[in-house]
Amino acid sequence: MTALVDAVKSGMIPASEVAVVISDKADAAGLEKAKERGVDTVVIERKGRSREEHDAEIINTLNTYKVELVCLAGYMRLLSPTFIKAFPDRIVNIHPSLLPSFPGLNVQQQAIDHGVKISGCTVHFVNEELDAGPIILQRAVEVNDTDTAGTLAERILEQEHDAYIEAVRRIVTGELRIEGRRAIIKLPE
Repeated sequence: MTALVDAVKSGMIPASEVAVVISDKADAAGLEKAKERGVDTVVIERKGRSREEHDAEIINTLNTYKVELVCLAGYMRLLSPTFIKAFPDRIVNIHPSLLPSFPGLNVQQQAIDHGVKISGCTVHFVNEELDAGPIILQRAVEVNDTDTAGTLAERILEQEHDAYIEAVRRIVTGELRIEGRRAIIKLPE
C-alpha cells in the first residue's frame, strides 16, 4: 500500500490519486502510514457480520470516495460476488507466487515443498475465483536450495512493490485490455 501511495505521489503512477485506505483492522500499520502520507483512512471492522454485509459497507465507502480502481494489499478475505460485480475488472491484487501455481495461503512453503526452482509474484485482476483473475504481470524469483518460507517470502516481497506499481501504472494509462481470462498489453498505435 505504501509503495502504491508513494508511486502516485511521485508521479510514477500518473494522473491518479489514492482516495482512501480502508482496513478491517483498527490497528493495521498501514492506516498510520497512509495518514502520514495525507491519505484518508477508514476502518470497517467485520464485527461478526457476514462477508456480504461487510463488503456492502466497503462498497458504499468506495463509492462515496468515487474510487475507480480498488487495489488490495494484505487483505486476507475473499470478496463477495456483490463486491466483484460492483467493480468489474477494477479490482487488483498481488499474490506471492507465479499463479496459477500455489493460490491461497502459505504459498512460499508450498513452493519449497514442491521443489520448484522458480517462484515469484503475480499481479492480477480479482474475479469470483480464488487467485484466478486475469494476470497483469509476473516477476520471477529463484528458489535457493537453502531457502525457508521466510527467506523466500522476503525476496518475493522485494519484487512485489515494483510489480504492483508497474501493473497499476499500466492500468491507469490504458495500456491493458482484458480478453476473457487474459490481460493484454496494448501495442502503441
